Amino acid sequence: MRRFYRNARRTWCIAAFGAVAGCAALVPPEPLPAFTVAGDAIPVPLVQAAGDSARGRTVMAGRDANCLLCHAIPESGERFMGNVAPPLSGVGARLSSAQLRLRVVDQSRLNRDTVMPSYYRVNGLTRVAEAYRGKPILTAQQVEDVVAYLQTLR
Repeated sequence: MRRFYRNARRTWCIAAFGAVAGCAALVPPEPLPAFTVAGDAIPVPLVQAAGDSARGRTVMAGRDANCLLCHAIPESGERFMGNVAPPLSGVGARLSSAQLRLRVVDQSRLNRDTVMPSYYRVNGLTRVAEAYRGKPILTAQQVEDVVAYLQTLR
């Protein structure tokens, strides 16, 4: 009998925690700052603070963006890199920061058939888990940090 009450109490605690966690997921996310696309670029940075290239390198190599899964960036010094997407060597010389910003924010605006995720888009996506709906993969500051790092690849 004692075991029954202990297991019942444990089950109730798990259920209560799940209900609280579920309620947190139902809180509507804050709207993202608006941005304007001009041609193939987003000319105005998403945030006031300048991007930090060291943080951008960390975001790109880490699990936040995981760019190395598809792109090769020999300058990064990382051991394993993908070959599905174009290498990013020299991208800072080929594209402006405004052009890079749009590609990170939402590459599908330039190529509808892209497999690259939209790192800052939240509308019009399908098959997004409830906990992640309305939330971008990267924050506005992380986008600017990634752009700053990509600009160093010349």
